[in-house]
Amino acid sequence: MNQHTQRPDPDQLLKQLHLEDKKSLRGKLKVFFGSSAGVGKTYAMLKAAHALLREHVHVLVGVIETHGRSDTESVLQGLPVLPLREISYRDKALKEFDIDEALRIHPTVILVDELAHSNVEGSRHKKRWQDVEELLSSGIDVYTTVNVQHIESLNDIVAQITGIKVLETIPDRVFDLADEVLLIDLPPEELLQRLDEGRIYIPEQAKKATEHFFRKGNLIALRELALRRTADRVDAQMQEYRQNQSIHQVWQTYERILVGIGPGRDSENLIRTAARLASSLKAEWLAVFIETPAAQEVSLEERKQVTDLLRLAQSLGAVTANLNGDSVTDTLLDYARSHNVSRIVIGKPTRSLLARFFNPSVSDQIAKTKSDIDVHIVMKSQYRAEQVKKPVPVSGELSSHFTPQKQRGYVWALIISAITSMVASILLPYFELANIIMLYLLGVMLISMRYGRGPGIVASLLSVSTFDFFFVPPRFSFSVTDTQYVMTFGIMLSVALVISNLTSILRRQAIIASYREKRSFALYEIGKELASAMTTSHIVEVSIHHVSRMFNSSVAILTPGADEQLQVVHLSGTRKYPDLSPAQLEDVDIGIAQWTYDHQQQAGLGTDTLPSSKILYIPLKAPMRTRGVLAISPASIQDIMLPEHRQLLDTFASQIGLGLERKHYVEVARDALISMETEHLRNSLLSAISHDLRTPLTSIIGTTSQLKDGLQNGSNEHELVTALHEQAYRMQSLVLNLLDMARLQSGTVKLNSDWQVLEEIIGSAINGLRMVLQDHRITVKPMEAIPLLFVDAVLIERVFSNLLDNACKYSDAGSNIMIAANCDNSHVYISVADEGQGLPPGMEDSIFQKFTRGRSESSTPGVGLGLSICKSIIEAHGGRIWAEKNQEKGATFMFSLPVKPQPVIDELET
Repeated sequence: MNQHTQRPDPDQLLKQLHLEDKKSLRGKLKVFFGSSAGVGKTYAMLKAAHALLREHVHVLVGVIETHGRSDTESVLQGLPVLPLREISYRDKALKEFDIDEALRIHPTVILVDELAHSNVEGSRHKKRWQDVEELLSSGIDVYTTVNVQHIESLNDIVAQITGIKVLETIPDRVFDLADEVLLIDLPPEELLQRLDEGRIYIPEQAKKATEHFFRKGNLIALRELALRRTADRVDAQMQEYRQNQSIHQVWQTYERILVGIGPGRDSENLIRTAARLASSLKAEWLAVFIETPAAQEVSLEERKQVTDLLRLAQSLGAVTANLNGDSVTDTLLDYARSHNVSRIVIGKPTRSLLARFFNPSVSDQIAKTKSDIDVHIVMKSQYRAEQVKKPVPVSGELSSHFTPQKQRGYVWALIISAITSMVASILLPYFELANIIMLYLLGVMLISMRYGRGPGIVASLLSVSTFDFFFVPPRFSFSVTDTQYVMTFGIMLSVALVISNLTSILRRQAIIASYREKRSFALYEIGKELASAMTTSHIVEVSIHHVSRMFNSSVAILTPGADEQLQVVHLSGTRKYPDLSPAQLEDVDIGIAQWTYDHQQQAGLGTDTLPSSKILYIPLKAPMRTRGVLAISPASIQDIMLPEHRQLLDTFASQIGLGLERKHYVEVARDALISMETEHLRNSLLSAISHDLRTPLTSIIGTTSQLKDGLQNGSNEHELVTALHEQAYRMQSLVLNLLDMARLQSGTVKLNSDWQVLEEIIGSAINGLRMVLQDHRITVKPMEAIPLLFVDAVLIERVFSNLLDNACKYSDAGSNIMIAANCDNSHVYISVADEGQGLPPGMEDSIFQKFTRGRSESSTPGVGLGLSICKSIIEAHGGRIWAEKNQEKGATFMFSLPVKPQPVIDELET
């Protein structure tokens, strides 16, 4: 088969359609991209805005940084500019982009310069690119500018080239999701000439820039980075196009990259290296932190650093995870194998060879392992960036390397050694020195079990020292007369250290197991109770109780109403948890919560959106949609910001979202069941009434017909009997409609289809309604070109009868009713047009529902079943029916019937 004619992958097509639907709801992002300041990005963006303005597009300049450049200021003239918003910061009035006013004006295109800019504290978002994302989500197209040094994954490369670390960056995903990237390029020589002419910076700044950033070598390297980044994007677009169009079969080597991180500045370099490697290989990548027993003793500051590193990895597109294990190497390799990882990125060890001999590094251990996983060892960063001062620990926080618990451990090591010496001195006349040693080893084990490795080692040294001083001849001296005791001391110290080490390891493992058991039990408890919760208040009650208790926090849950506006669910002590008031959070910002719900992103404490808030807002995401927002205010930030705590909190939020969604679908199922039962009861009632009314109605119609024929025409008696006959006839039509609807809804009607001529069916329907149609003109257009139809003639006649009766009811006497038909290769299209009152606005579809009438308060007889019956009959034949409002007056009801291959003459004869 030709590779250009292969059938497209349905899953890929559906995915592409889904992406296109999402993109259609968002605004378009156009990025003017350059290698450095001064290449003309802002100038080109303003020129493009002028071109749009000439095409009568609503363009608005949101914020432009001219930096005093005259050519930029001149081209800004003539464009509508949004006034900046003043924000008070440290007794100064600073001006920032006014996103609220921009959303209110809602232009077609808005210009937002310098995408990587950091907003003043007090703004809605921490970064300008977050403002742009909100503009895009509201359907506004955005033009913006970016330099290559502001791309997050290239940040460390730029720092190595220039020696300057750029602090303002944007995530790669923001750049990659741009609908269009326009590269604005200038040769380094021309850029330096512009700098000398003062067209980039004022003279003082230009001189400083020339000495540092704007050196020719730097500009050449940055230009290459910008060109390569743009080329990578073009290559990705080409591959996407070829894949979407199924031009030919593509064979790919599946790549997945794993990077293990830990506290330390080198991990930041590892993350960016892995991000670049994944980008170049078009591969998925993962970043993991492995929590070993030793990791339990790192300081709180270092654990926060791990959290920040995981967030950095997420912003660069990684899938992050926290793992637990006794060995970093084994856990890393097991995770790599289970996730089909092809490459591992690790840092080069910086310890000496001697230290690595006794305690091999992770890279050394992986290198010795037989595995088909490629290992990339990253050298330590060589550039000297500006040193960032370590934050001062929060009051009350101490490094876990020397906590009050361990201080007590060292004191107890001394006390236990003294107590052991006293007991040993009492037992010395009765026991050999070998047995006395066992007492000291017992003390070492007790100290290690209770206080860990450090106090255990101290207890080991103290035990050997006190044993030598008090019990080895000559006593009360550290001198040794018998050399065999030297070996005793060595063995005793070695055994004591081994016991201390093993005991402390077992202790840490027990602590970790306890933490894991606590987290698992908490998940089990909340999952079990949420599974039995059937109402929103019960779900909220369970959630607030467990989340507040687990994270030592105040909690609130907000759920959307019918208008998609959030409201706090308040509880006042119910059932199992009568006192929930201390755990409920009252001071909730509805605006931040609504933003979290609308954008499905976390906001508030510890996030990039309104981080100054004391409350963290987490969307309650479920498989189908977001079901609400969890607001949590911790007593201490470490209660929710440590990696394992955040992972557990996110899992809690997922469980609550699932509980709310399950409750929603339980209500949907219950309503559907009630509706089905109601429908069944109504159909049974209609069927029973219809059968019971048909016999007396038939008798009344027959009797009135005979009486009418026997009375003199024009007499009062004749008119009364005629009116009675017509009303009985109408009632019979209504009863037939009720009976037909009940039969159609019950599913007992089977089509008795045969080849029929459309004109004969129409003629039969008109003849059956001659009394109803006597005051109207019926026009039937010629139908010679209409083929035979394979339909149930009785049911299709019922359709025409109901449509004609409906046209008579809602049109004046003497008006014209026209029946026409045309066809194509697959369907016949029939229309019944009247000159009556027409359809009320917006009822073109709902008019076909049961018991729905065009005029709810009307003297026209009927209960609104005729059109519903028509719809059921036409759909049973595989067609569809719809209504249209005529241009002048009246309405047209149209329906289609499928055309099947026409029969031959022999078939008709048989």
